[in-house]
Amino acid sequence: MRNRENAILEVRDLRKSFGNNLVLDGIDFEVYSGDVISIIGSSGSGKSTLLRCINQLEMPGSGEIYYRGEDVLVRGVNVSEYRAQVGMVFQSFNLFYNMTVLENCIVGQVKVLGRSKEEARERSLEYLNKVGMSAFVKAKPRQISGGQQQRVAIARALAMDPDILLFDEPTSALDPETVGEVLAVMQDLAAEGMTMLVVTHEMEFAHDISSEVFFMHKGKIHERGTASELFENPGQPETIDFLRRFRTGRAF
Repeated sequence: MRNRENAILEVRDLRKSFGNNLVLDGIDFEVYSGDVISIIGSSGSGKSTLLRCINQLEMPGSGEIYYRGEDVLVRGVNVSEYRAQVGMVFQSFNLFYNMTVLENCIVGQVKVLGRSKEEARERSLEYLNKVGMSAFVKAKPRQISGGQQQRVAIARALAMDPDILLFDEPTSALDPETVGEVLAVMQDLAAEGMTMLVVTHEMEFAHDISSEVFFMHKGKIHERGTASELFENPGQPETIDFLRRFRTGRAF
């Protein structure tokens, strides 16, 4: 049942400025178990800043963020434990380049979750296999492609057993030929019921996987709806104009 008491994540009246530039202007939404929410919009509309505020990489100027009913912006919250539950996959991978693929997946489990190295290793191997990277456990990140690095980053986040995964334009730093392998992993996660909040410019992907789509414009959620509603029958002129620029011949 979708009422606020059952929300995994609540964002209330979130605002963020950089100097005189208002980047987030009163953002409100909830995330429920199994939701796949895609956030689309032009560069500078506030999409990545929203995810960074949710993950506490940026502190909002005002507003509230609740994780399972607890305000995570108050003093005393264990940010590392919170980030383990609300995991993030970055466009630039953020792997440790002095560690192997396997070590990258182990270290957070041991340090943050307190797992033994053996348990962490087993979990890491499970998720590296899931994303098709089990053959590269001894490789360093520089020895594998960008798409492979991003799949390792996803495995690392999954090994923390998160409630939600945040994806900040996970394919934007990839060569065109490696984009598909990352999107395929994310599509599998969505099909398995993983709760996901995805900033993306891959419109067909957003259409195909999303339970809801947010179109952001000038720091606001300007329009929102199911994937079919927003892509097939957008109501705002700004949404229509944005989507027109992304049409590639496919009729959604």
